[in-house]
Amino acid sequence: MPQVREISRLFFSQETIDGAGVRLHRVFGYSQIPHFDPFLMLDDFRADRPEDYLAGFPWHPHRGIETVTYMIDGKVEHGDSMGHAGSVDAGGIQWMTAGSGIIHQEMPKPVQGKMGGFQLWVNLPKSHKMMDPRYQEIRERDVPHVDVSDGAVVKVICGTIDGVTGPVRDIVTDPDYFDVTLEPGVQFTLPVRSGYTAAAYIIAGSGIFDPHRNEEQKNRMIALYSGNGTSIEVNAGKMGTRFLYFSGKPLREPVAWGGPIVMNTEEELQRAFAEYKNGTFIRKKGK
Repeated sequence: MPQVREISRLFFSQETIDGAGVRLHRVFGYSQIPHFDPFLMLDDFRADRPEDYLAGFPWHPHRGIETVTYMIDGKVEHGDSMGHAGSVDAGGIQWMTAGSGIIHQEMPKPVQGKMGGFQLWVNLPKSHKMMDPRYQEIRERDVPHVDVSDGAVVKVICGTIDGVTGPVRDIVTDPDYFDVTLEPGVQFTLPVRSGYTAAAYIIAGSGIFDPHRNEEQKNRMIALYSGNGTSIEVNAGKMGTRFLYFSGKPLREPVAWGGPIVMNTEEELQRAFAEYKNGTFIRKKGK
């Protein structure tokens, strides 16, 4: 019989300003290290007013991490130092592995007056910090929707559920990333791999995300689960619920974090910013 994990910590997302003046909710970040290992940060940039997001995230560097952009409304237009350009549209995903270094920009845009999405940062282990940059870009039509049970639908971005594997593959930290929608009153059990970090971020409605505690978690709350147990259990509230579920294999390595760059030591961090300043940040493929 599966052992149901308990919630170890609950956080409310906090309003903040990032980029060139984008108003967003930071779900977790620097101050929560290392609780979400291998995940570093989750931003919720759903917004109703264009003035809250149109300034966007102009050109900036990344090294040592992966950024995962998942849109549910509108789009994000992007370009980078590799000559890559395009947009992540509603329902689509961009899983960018910065590796040894990339410089890019991301500019949110409304479609039919709506814009909203999430960006998750995933740490890279020391062995892969300087791997070649790459992208995995997935359109909404290529993301499988799985009817796990009556009233429970899972969009499988990465990982496997009920024998269905998401389109994002070959990620170092072996993550699962699901968008789960439950109708009112539905009970849902999701398997969790032993020893993996697991968390659920509520993006609509409410529900009880830990049967051991009789209290509802609501919109813009994140539940971080204990490391013991082989499943999580969610009971949707009267209005149903929708949440992002992610899990991954912890790295348990030192974290040296400076803005958009995350390395293992302060020396590596200083070297990265020095290279960015002197124009040697971008490496040739395979170097």
